[in-house]
Amino acid sequence: MNTAIGLALIILFSLGVPIAVSIVLASIIGIEFFSRLPLLLVPQQMFVGIDNFPLMAIPFFILAGNLMAAGGISRRLVDLAKSIVGGFQGGLAMTCVLTCMMFAAVSGSSVATTFAIGSILIPAMVKHGYPRPLAASIQASSAELGVLIPPSIPLILYGVSTDTSIGKLFIAGIGPGLLIGGALLLFLYLFCKVRGYGLRDHEDRESFTIALKRAWIAMLMPVVVIGGIYGGVFTPTEASAVAVVYAVIVGGFIYRELSLAELWPILRHSVISTSAVMLIIAAAALFSFLISRSGLPTEVAGWVTVVFDSPITFLLAVNVMLLIVGMFIETSAAILVLAPIFTPIAVQYGIDPVHFGLIVVVNLALGMFTPPLGVNLFAACAVAKLSVDQLLPWLMRFVLVVLACLIAITYMPWISLGLVDLLY
Repeated sequence: MNTAIGLALIILFSLGVPIAVSIVLASIIGIEFFSRLPLLLVPQQMFVGIDNFPLMAIPFFILAGNLMAAGGISRRLVDLAKSIVGGFQGGLAMTCVLTCMMFAAVSGSSVATTFAIGSILIPAMVKHGYPRPLAASIQASSAELGVLIPPSIPLILYGVSTDTSIGKLFIAGIGPGLLIGGALLLFLYLFCKVRGYGLRDHEDRESFTIALKRAWIAMLMPVVVIGGIYGGVFTPTEASAVAVVYAVIVGGFIYRELSLAELWPILRHSVISTSAVMLIIAAAALFSFLISRSGLPTEVAGWVTVVFDSPITFLLAVNVMLLIVGMFIETSAAILVLAPIFTPIAVQYGIDPVHFGLIVVVNLALGMFTPPLGVNLFAACAVAKLSVDQLLPWLMRFVLVVLACLIAITYMPWISLGLVDLLY
């Protein structure tokens, strides 16, 4: 059955069938023609996959991100970031990274970050003399911080699929997020110095005091959300609803940029995005059930422990495989299918499941801005009105920077676990 499902998936993917539909069709083929299982398992397991309370956080964080973009919060975060780093040569490019770090701390979605921040900063960078493909590449690579810095939808999915503490995963994501953000900032500073970009980036820059005065209410959102989680006031799932309420109050009543007329399009867009994610989760749950029932995880675990005799070689192999998978498979589906298989093996090697979760998410985050199927890459191209091939020569520099950070995160567990050990 595993072989039949695998071949069906390859054929369906090659035909361009959507990922969720491909997984369901391949599973149906495996059940109907290569097993004695009833087809009733299809709706049953798909429902079981999404009948999980922590998954309620996903639609709320998606909605919160969309409300922030429409309510003027993202623009104020851009102004604040520019007031901090805009005085440097290349400050506008660095502003993109810093703003994505701030926006990531409240939205949890890298695609939402790409559209919300890219629509402001890509035109601004082009106006200041940056090549359009470079501006889009900076945005695409910076937006992946949205899946690392808490709250993070992929970290929620990893926690649900492996029964790992979401609170610990959120804390563990801070270190890797700051490392990658800092590395991108340093690279852009040196790159712009050498290439001569960003000489006029200090123009139209507000003072830090004025920018902070306009944005401090928006900056309180991550404090309220993350502080509430670790203060024991509410769970990560409840925190997502709090983020929505906060975004509505700030955008609608304080900044007065969010009108009632805009709520319906925002809700509609959020529902469509949520439906796409939930369909993938349901399909992946069915697929995972069939794979687990076939005994494949046990076979893989046995093979891995024979071939790789140390945690170092195991992590190297996992990194290579996840990098390849991330280029072709949507992040949510990859986590839900692969994390339950590899996390128990990682635990056998003495690797903390929280640390392993960050390795998985960082790997797949790389796939979000690498061809052929990087969602952030396509989003940045849509905002910049460019084709993917125009970005590739510029994009590889940022891929190498994040790869270097991935190696550090993989083999220096304290980057992920330092805060976790301190707080737990």
